[in-house]
Amino acid sequence: MPTYLVTGASRGIGYEFVRQLSEDAASTIIGMVRDKDATEKRFAEEVGRSNIHIVKGDLQDHNSLKNACREVASITGGSLDYLIANASFFPPNTGFATVADLMETPDQYLSDLEETFQVNVVGNIQLFNTFLPLILKGETKKVITLGSLNGDTDLTAKYNLATMVPYSISKAALNMAVAKYSAEYREKGVLFMSIAPGSTATFEPMTEKQQARLMEDTKRFMAHAPHFAGLASPAESVALVRKVMEKCSIENGDGGTYVSQFGNKQWQ
Repeated sequence: MPTYLVTGASRGIGYEFVRQLSEDAASTIIGMVRDKDATEKRFAEEVGRSNIHIVKGDLQDHNSLKNACREVASITGGSLDYLIANASFFPPNTGFATVADLMETPDQYLSDLEETFQVNVVGNIQLFNTFLPLILKGETKKVITLGSLNGDTDLTAKYNLATMVPYSISKAALNMAVAKYSAEYREKGVLFMSIAPGSTATFEPMTEKQQARLMEDTKRFMAHAPHFAGLASPAESVALVRKVMEKCSIENGDGGTYVSQFGNKQWQ
């Protein structure tokens, strides 16, 4: 009877993780969100399964994480098998910016870079620290971070992928944090790894300039993945990530690694 905690469960990939995982009635699925009431209502209306639980938690609020951990422990009996760190911040103003855009809006750029790092790196480190005592008592002991192909430095350099600077920097830094946690906890049986879900249809509405920036990178990326047919749905992406997540193990050498939704370095 596995137990799962999924952060950022109110929409997109996080929501889809909860929906798919809850299809197994023997599992206990807990979604962590900032707006508990609205998310509970949505799951009740759209999914309606009794094995789904919603707790309030914010990666930028350490006290809220501690409160969420206590609530999760009361639901699961004090342990946790899977922690799926999905929640992240994509800055709406400079999300598709390049480093050259720094000269146009330096204050906004710096503010977005700081907030993105605080949520995507520092916030997830706080999440790991808070929930590790429950993971250590679990049976499966897996901490899976949802990475991004934009966090791959080799891919970025080879194909000149110039946009999404704050987000990409934060995702690359988070990969290193995952590797460091793996180095510390591997011998205790905890698997830490990062899995990128691929290009998924979760973006908010974009300005014309943002769309143009994204198209530039997409054209370059096609050299890496000429078969790329467009953004995948959250359902498609989650199904692929789950296959990798369920097969991965410390014994197979997956600890601390950073892979795609296919379990390798093929990003699309």
